[in-house]
Amino acid sequence: MSVIPISKPFVSNLELELVSEAVKSGWVSSLGPYIEQFENGFATFCGVEYALTVSNGTVGLHLALATLGIKEGDEVIVPDLTFVATANAVKMSGAIPILVDVDRHSYCISVSAIEAAITPNTRAIIPVHLYGYPANMPDILKLAAAHSLLVIEDAAEAHGASIEGRFVGSFGDFGVFSFYGNKILTAGEGGMLTTNNYELFKRARHLRDHAMSKEKRYWHTELGYNYRMTNLQAALGVAQLQQVEQFLTERSQILDQYRNRLEKYGIECNPCGGDGIKPVNWLTCAVLPNASRIVRDKVIFLMAESGVDSRPFFYPLSDLPMYESTPNPVSQIISSTGINLPTYIGISSEEIDIASTALLNACISCGLVR
Repeated sequence: MSVIPISKPFVSNLELELVSEAVKSGWVSSLGPYIEQFENGFATFCGVEYALTVSNGTVGLHLALATLGIKEGDEVIVPDLTFVATANAVKMSGAIPILVDVDRHSYCISVSAIEAAITPNTRAIIPVHLYGYPANMPDILKLAAAHSLLVIEDAAEAHGASIEGRFVGSFGDFGVFSFYGNKILTAGEGGMLTTNNYELFKRARHLRDHAMSKEKRYWHTELGYNYRMTNLQAALGVAQLQQVEQFLTERSQILDQYRNRLEKYGIECNPCGGDGIKPVNWLTCAVLPNASRIVRDKVIFLMAESGVDSRPFFYPLSDLPMYESTPNPVSQIISSTGINLPTYIGISSEEIDIASTALLNACISCGLVR
C-alpha cells in the first residue's frame, strides 16, 4: 500500500542548479556567496534590517538568548504547547523556562498567562507562532515594555505570517526561523536570526563564529559557538526563497480543501485569521471533537492502516520528564485532541480527499463523528 506522507520537501530544478553551482565553486562550507545572498533575501522577505544564518533553529534560539545575555538563574517565559526546542534552548543557556498556558483560539501563548507568571527574575518571553499562526505580538510587546523584558520570537513554523502587514520575526529583539526539511522553506537543515538592531546582529554574528576577533585572526576573548550554515544549504535556501509566495499560496489552498471536507463534521482545522492577522499553513491541524489522547492516538493508528501518515500535536512541555510541572489546562486539551495532516507542496486534491476520508472514517469508527 502506498502511503501519503505527513510531509516531504519540494525540490525543483532551480534548487538542483544552485546547489550544483555551489558544489562546483568549491565554496561548500561556511563561506560563500549564497550565505550572504540568503541572509539579505530573507531579511527583505521578513521586512527586517538584518538576518543571520545559523545551522538550525534550536541553536538559533540559544544564540539569541546568549546574545541578549540570558544567564543562569534568569527566568524565560515560554508556552507549554510548543516543540521541545523552545524550552531546551533556555535550559542550554542556564536559565529557567517558565511554562505558561496557551490561548484556546490561536494555540499560541496566552498574554494573561504571561502577565501572571512575571516575577522579579523574569528576563525574557519567547512567544511561539505555533503551526503558522502568529502569537499576539502587539499585546506581548506592550507587556514586555511595561516590565522591561526581552522578546525572542520562535517563528520556526511561520515563515510569511503577519499581523497588520508586519511579518513575524520583525517584532521582537530577535526572530528565529527553522529550515528543517518539513518547514515552509527548507535548506535541509539550518535556521535564521532576524533583528532590526545592528548591535545585536553584530554580537550574534561574533558569537556564532567562535567569537573570533575580526582584527586578530584566531584570537578569542570569550566562549563562542560554531553555529554556521554552509554555502550548500544557503544555495538551497536561496532557491526556495525565490518560490516562497507560490509555496504560501499552495499551502493556503491545501488548508482550504481540508476545511471544506472536515469542518462540517465538527472537526476544527487551523485557527482562522482576521483582525489584521494573516497566518500561514505549515502543517494542517485537525482538532477532534470530544476526543481523549487515547482515542486520538487510535485515530492516528487507523489512518496509518489506510495508508495515510499523520502525527499528534506536540506534548505539553509540562508532561515531559525534564520539565514536569503543574499541567496547563488549555495546552492539555489542544495537545490531546490535535492531529497534523499531510501538508506539502505537490500534494494532489485526490490525496487530500483520501487523507480527509481516512480521518473521517477513523473518527466514525471511534464514535467521534457521525
